[in-house]
Amino acid sequence: MKIAAIDIGSNAARLLINEVKINNKKPEFIKLNLLRIPLRLGMDVFTIGKIGPEREKMVIDSMKIFSDLMKIYKVDHYRACATSAMRDAANGNEIIRQVQEASGINIEIISGDEEATLIYENHVAESLDKEFAYLYIDVGGGSTELTFYENGKMVYERSFNIGTIRLLNNLVTLDNWKEMKEEIKKNIVSKKPIVAIGSGGNINKVFSMSKTKDGKPMSLSHLKKVYKEFNELSVEERMTKYSLREDRADVLVHALSIFNNVMAWSDINKIFVPKISVADGLIQNIYSQLQHKK
Repeated sequence: MKIAAIDIGSNAARLLINEVKINNKKPEFIKLNLLRIPLRLGMDVFTIGKIGPEREKMVIDSMKIFSDLMKIYKVDHYRACATSAMRDAANGNEIIRQVQEASGINIEIISGDEEATLIYENHVAESLDKEFAYLYIDVGGGSTELTFYENGKMVYERSFNIGTIRLLNNLVTLDNWKEMKEEIKKNIVSKKPIVAIGSGGNINKVFSMSKTKDGKPMSLSHLKKVYKEFNELSVEERMTKYSLREDRADVLVHALSIFNNVMAWSDINKIFVPKISVADGLIQNIYSQLQHKK
């Protein structure tokens, strides 16, 4: 069985295609293709309230490509979800209609809470030490999703309109940060030590740059050190020194500021980065729904 997930975020759109094989009565998810297109919808939406003509065309053209790829791979089931930027865009529903006509892809706009739940669908914490509590931190271009997991169950989830593209455009206020801090102080508490699980392209990049072994955590002190290094460089200097694309170099420092604040306010000093995403969660969600129907 082949399953595809499309995640249309504020920074980029991703198509993930997985083949599911049953191995010892358990599903094994094999990645066949992952395509990322930096649409940067948030650059329009968070400043002018809608998706402009140029990016509108990029969305439609990208979905045509995604549709063709799903046909080539003979995908059996898919789900396409749009998050923060499309939620806030005045012309979001009109673009979804055009995408449906041009590509046949049906896009759902999901809430921040649904986005947090999809990250949780990866079930990473279930395989980790039960002596700890876990905070999933998913940082995107338009929002940050927090999901708190303790004693084998989810006890808190919340989406905040604090994301890398919003920060890049100076659209996050002190009140936004204050609300996030108060929510964290009130709800992310446990008698057990709390560990973070990070997701999103930026933390994945920081993890790969850190040369940390898979399955090992990064420390908050390391994230603070990287933030300081990046903050002292221009976007061009970051691109040259660390071989980064421009659409990663300009937002990475903002992603680090979010992770650093969330971890500090939660009294967390280490973060695991298992390279999960909304798209991975979507694949898991589609598969579990299919099994439930059976």
